[in-house]
Amino acid sequence: MRGHRRQTIIDVARQAGVSKSTAARALSDAPEISADTRGKVLRAARLLGYERNHLAVGMRSGRSGMLGLVIPDIANPFWAEVARGAQDRAAEAGSSLLVFSSDWDHGREARHLQALRQARVDGVIINPVADSFDDLDRFGLPFVLIGSSAERFPDTSSVGSDITQAVRLGLDHLISKGHRRPWLMLGPRWRIAQARFLRAVHDHCVERDVDPATLPTEDGEYTVAGGHAAMHRILAADRSAHVTVFAANDLMALGAGMAARETGRTCPEHVSILGFDGIPAGAFAWPGLTTIEKPARALGRRAVESLVDEIAGRADHGRIYLPCRLIERGSLADLTRAEAPRIPATAP
Repeated sequence: MRGHRRQTIIDVARQAGVSKSTAARALSDAPEISADTRGKVLRAARLLGYERNHLAVGMRSGRSGMLGLVIPDIANPFWAEVARGAQDRAAEAGSSLLVFSSDWDHGREARHLQALRQARVDGVIINPVADSFDDLDRFGLPFVLIGSSAERFPDTSSVGSDITQAVRLGLDHLISKGHRRPWLMLGPRWRIAQARFLRAVHDHCVERDVDPATLPTEDGEYTVAGGHAAMHRILAADRSAHVTVFAANDLMALGAGMAARETGRTCPEHVSILGFDGIPAGAFAWPGLTTIEKPARALGRRAVESLVDEIAGRADHGRIYLPCRLIERGSLADLTRAEAPRIPATAP
């Protein structure tokens, strides 16, 4: 039954022929331990398969070596990429990352934060469910914000994509292809992200002497099903020969493409779709989804770097904006050259 018992520092010390305190100091890289002694202790630890009790070490040092990440939806490939970037950077810093998905639920987010505090993590990266929160102390530990809520706190460490730059990039590309009145497929009205998107659209239009009110909008959930339902509403309301949609995320854009096919329309002959996020699935759609790629992995990495600084007591960074880029595939027609398309007879 010995193989089922967790090996202790006493076992390591006995195997190495040193005292318990010497073994402990050797494993913690104490400078007063000789190279020969440290080598014997490390060999004994490897032989026994010994693993240090990081909780106990953390209680003595005040650090657990663990970080937390609370994101809205781990099933969304964008947030999965953020988590991957954060995990990679945490590992480089010698820390482990605990990842939780709030699923946009206030109660679940609160339970996750409680679990992270109880686990004595050193700090947390969070995209808060509520945009309207004001009590930053409710997190109860060092933190870095990601997502739209962070813009309300410019003096707090946060990392996010440059949405203004991204929206301008998308609209300029649409204009260059002859799409001057795209539908804006937006997320839920209760999210600040929608207001940020619309503000960027408004400023872009005003600079170009265009009335922002001429761009139609449709709300939906940030999911494939949400984009699918919103696109059906758009196509029922818009009988134009060619309908263009700028979706607030790629999942919505993919759902929009499904809805277009169900009405007998093809992309990009009758429908043009521009996505937002740059998730890998867009490359496998047919046609491939043209999108504005947000730097998901870089966002996760930079958030961990900011959190490490917060934990160390270094001055916070304020808001860090990461630039986005256009990925051009086949979902946008070039209306500056194309002949006027006709709505297919099978369309409702």
